[in-house]
Amino acid sequence: MQKLRFFFLLLLFPSILFAQQRTKIELVSSDRLTVDTKTNVNYVINPVFRQDNATLRSDSAVFYKDRNYFEAFKNVHINQGDTVNIYSDFLNYDGNAKKAHLSNNVKMIDPTSTLTTNILDYNMATKIGEYSTGGKIVNKDVVLTSKRGYYFANTKDAYFRYNVVVVTPQSTIKSDTLRYNTFTNWTYFYGPTNIKGKDDNLYTENGAYNTKSENAYFGKKNLYTQNTKSLRGDSLYYYGKTGYGRAVKNIVFIDTSDRTLLRGQLGEYYKADERVVVTRNAYFGMATKDSITVNNKKIPDTLWLGADTLETQKVLQHKLKLLNKPIIQKDNEVGAEDEKAKEEKEKEKAKARKAAAAAQVVKKPAVVNLDTKKLSKKERKLAEQKAKDLKNNPPPPKLLDSTKVNTDSFKTDSLKKMLPLPTQNKTIIPSKKDSVQNDKKIAAKSDDKKAIPTAVNGIKPKIASTNQLKKDSVAVFNPSDTVRTRVIKAFHNVRVYKSNMQAKADSLFYTAADSTLRWYKNPILWSEGTQQTGDTIHVFFKNDKIHSFQVLQNGFLVNVETDSTKFNQVKGKKITGFFKEGELRNMYVDGNAESIYYSKDDKGNYDKMNQSVSSRIKFLFKDKELTDILYIKEAEGATNPMNKLPKETTLTGFIWKPELRPVSKADIIKGKPVPKPTSKNTTTKPAVKVKGNDPSGIKPILPSKKPTTENPNKGKTTPIKPAVVPPVKVDTTKRKFNL
Repeated sequence: MQKLRFFFLLLLFPSILFAQQRTKIELVSSDRLTVDTKTNVNYVINPVFRQDNATLRSDSAVFYKDRNYFEAFKNVHINQGDTVNIYSDFLNYDGNAKKAHLSNNVKMIDPTSTLTTNILDYNMATKIGEYSTGGKIVNKDVVLTSKRGYYFANTKDAYFRYNVVVVTPQSTIKSDTLRYNTFTNWTYFYGPTNIKGKDDNLYTENGAYNTKSENAYFGKKNLYTQNTKSLRGDSLYYYGKTGYGRAVKNIVFIDTSDRTLLRGQLGEYYKADERVVVTRNAYFGMATKDSITVNNKKIPDTLWLGADTLETQKVLQHKLKLLNKPIIQKDNEVGAEDEKAKEEKEKEKAKARKAAAAAQVVKKPAVVNLDTKKLSKKERKLAEQKAKDLKNNPPPPKLLDSTKVNTDSFKTDSLKKMLPLPTQNKTIIPSKKDSVQNDKKIAAKSDDKKAIPTAVNGIKPKIASTNQLKKDSVAVFNPSDTVRTRVIKAFHNVRVYKSNMQAKADSLFYTAADSTLRWYKNPILWSEGTQQTGDTIHVFFKNDKIHSFQVLQNGFLVNVETDSTKFNQVKGKKITGFFKEGELRNMYVDGNAESIYYSKDDKGNYDKMNQSVSSRIKFLFKDKELTDILYIKEAEGATNPMNKLPKETTLTGFIWKPELRPVSKADIIKGKPVPKPTSKNTTTKPAVKVKGNDPSGIKPILPSKKPTTENPNKGKTTPIKPAVVPPVKVDTTKRKFNL
């Protein structure tokens, strides 16, 4: 309110100067004038008054000349400077204060807008109008109503209070306090405001909106909603014509239909393709049906995803290349979930094509004797034999008699009019070569009732067959082509945390159509005590629960038990793992599969190392530990006791990065902290510049001086670090976000 008072003081300040310059009201003309000499009161019919640059008219008036004051009745009209026109039924005008009090059917018109109300107080000096019993302002595109209002004719500003409603072609605005400029079309909000569009709504308590350009700024308690989507932000900017929006600080985007949440500090919105891009501490949450137990209570498990840049968008589903979930087929073969369904559909399509082809075959009319049903078997056989003989040896055709031609048939049949008449004394001998033409004539006769298009400019129109029309109608509209689904893209320093799965990569793609997470460029996936690496990793969800994963090309898996320094290792072209109730149960490695596995004796002590090569290996897990290994095809291997281990106990391409593993939701939001290398020297050394592109954006941990083993493939030494698996923390804070 203090800002409003200060604004009014600035606008009312010129009135002090004008009030000092008092001028007399001048009666310019009238149809009849009656003067009361005792009181010096003038009774005027159709008077015309003038003061400064204003002219005042009415049907009648009572003019108090000594007081510089008059009362006007019926058809009151005030014209000021040829820009402001005010009409009413009654007027009380004080010439000293230059204030007009108008009532009943008040209408104030200027070049940009029209104000209508029942009671209006107008200051002729400052050109400010005020109403308190309800009013309405109408200009070219906007209708504005409120209980109380102030109109400034000089600046074209209007202030409104209480029950303010602004109606535009694009939206309806409801506010408590509002300012509107009829010249610039800018609307300013100073209290709780709702802007209702065709399918969306925006709430704010401070901001500005242009009713013509649809540009807007909102700066306090902002909430944008559209169907199942909502967006919050400390500051929102929107450009209506281009459909571009920007959100700054504390951004929260929620879609309840997809059960997703997106947060960040800077966001951009593109309306044309329904795309949202969030940066600066951007992270994403997706609800799942998996559950975890915290304090003897099951709560939903949420997948959290963080990256330098997150992008979400609604796209047409048929434009996406969807992935099929892997399944286990016969003989331990890994296949796709929908292959069987596709085979059945192909069989159904083949049957349908055969049926359609059979229906399209034109059956030749057979000669049937209608009386055969009444004949005996012998007579029926004789009749059928005669029909065959007639078909094979048809009788010669009869000559046409021109004198017996029925000319009435040519008159009634419009099609036959277009055909040339047969000449006299000529015979028409049908032949087998003309069977196609005969069939065409028969078809034309059968379709005489239908309209046949004629040739235009020598060009014969093509008539589409019914089958072709059916195909075209299907191609024109397919309901599945209009289905939209949400996709999520993450770029640079991608981190994922879920209680039973964590991951890190350079980029990620997810779509709700197949419920699959795709990791690209140096991805690492952790699950329980297992780490998977490869060129590309896919994680599949089914019914909002984790179903399986696949590591494609250069797959490498490392498994280690708690408090152990023995690495079980597997590598191959493709690794496929399956989950059950959120736990990894079995896994298949295909394509040049190699493995190193440490077995235990009955006492639980390691007794030997098994190294093998096979085209396919199956691994079984139970209670988060590796229990069995099955070599399915072409297995070769060797066993070494623990006291005679070879120098090389790791497979080529061995990677073990527990320090990069996210262990809580906080690592997703803030990023994994970079551990500082310890040094005995207290003197500071210059920072070492790391060459090369690290897609994770995290500085590598320099190895300390420890015993090393030689790597014959690379010719370099690599340290063997102790296998310390960081404990995965259970995030109990705000595990379930309300959607």
